[in-house]
Amino acid sequence: MLNHPTLDKLQQLRLTGMHKALRDQWVLPEIESLSFEERLGLLADRELTEREDRRLQTRLRQAKLKQSACLEDIDCRTPRGLDKGLIAQLATGEWIHDGLNAILVGPTGVGKTWIACALAHHACRQGYTVRYLRLPRLFEELRLAHADGRFPRLMQALAKIHLLLLDDWGLTPLDAEARRDLLELLDDRHGQRSTLVTSQLPVDHWHEIIGDPTLADAILDRLVHNAYRITLKGESMRKRKAKKLTATPRNK
Repeated sequence: MLNHPTLDKLQQLRLTGMHKALRDQWVLPEIESLSFEERLGLLADRELTEREDRRLQTRLRQAKLKQSACLEDIDCRTPRGLDKGLIAQLATGEWIHDGLNAILVGPTGVGKTWIACALAHHACRQGYTVRYLRLPRLFEELRLAHADGRFPRLMQALAKIHLLLLDDWGLTPLDAEARRDLLELLDDRHGQRSTLVTSQLPVDHWHEIIGDPTLADAILDRLVHNAYRITLKGESMRKRKAKKLTATPRNK
């Protein structure tokens, strides 16, 4: 019998999908009705599926998304100004292919980060590389990279990511070093890679948060003018859930 040697060879070749599919075929009586080409095709399909699943898991692990979210679970019933047509357009992934940006603004708790993570998760499923970073954490990493000599390598790595998700934009005013680093990063990505930003502040207030008028103009020119905008409104989703729990009658 060549069964076991064949399995060993598939493992040595790291063809784990074909290895599993061949073992499955042995226990299916109806498999004998298929031709050699049909059975080989099933083995190849399983291998491709397993490889793509491993690549997806790698992309999701590297993305480090804050929340586990997917577009199919977006709540469109709660009134918060969510444009379902725009979400459907972003779901195609064409904006990432074209190197465009997206901006989500709205009050705290309205679901900005969740929707952003859902878009980022969907991008991973479409084969794009993604990285989630809170803007304060990004500036902290860049400051450390300046100190230990990793800055050029870090900027080069960030510039290559297909979709960079910057959460909590505008919580505090930027200092001079943060402004310069942000401009360099956005300039490296402009027109080539996509940036997704979430913020509690309306875009009209970003200029004053950035600080320096000249650098602010340059930063916003590279981020805002080629961006899709989603403006959310309404009450915090967390408050809504708390109210529902409070209003639920207790069993007597």
